[in-house]
Amino acid sequence: MKKLSQETLAKLNRETSTIAWRELQAFYQRGDVLVASPDLDLVAAAAAMVEDDTVSVARWLKDGDLIKASPAQNDAWLEHDATVWAVVVAPWVLVQGERSRD
Repeated sequence: MKKLSQETLAKLNRETSTIAWRELQAFYQRGDVLVASPDLDLVAAAAAMVEDDTVSVARWLKDGDLIKASPAQNDAWLEHDATVWAVVVAPWVLVQGERSRD
């Protein structure tokens, strides 16, 4: 992974928040949601995308650390009324983890 700009990291960190998964349905329906594995730093992944670190992003996609949200994941998160961490890196919304609202 190439050295990321501290300014980019700080900006994206401020823009990262939790959101109800149901609020992201329009993005999911368009295929614009990428799910980051729990082992991947969500902000660093977003920064790598912003800074066009294609080597790191390609590796994460190949290794399954970044995947398109699947129908099974969507259904599970809707069923549990989950909230996720999210950050927008247009045209993508990167999300991570589930925080149950039970």
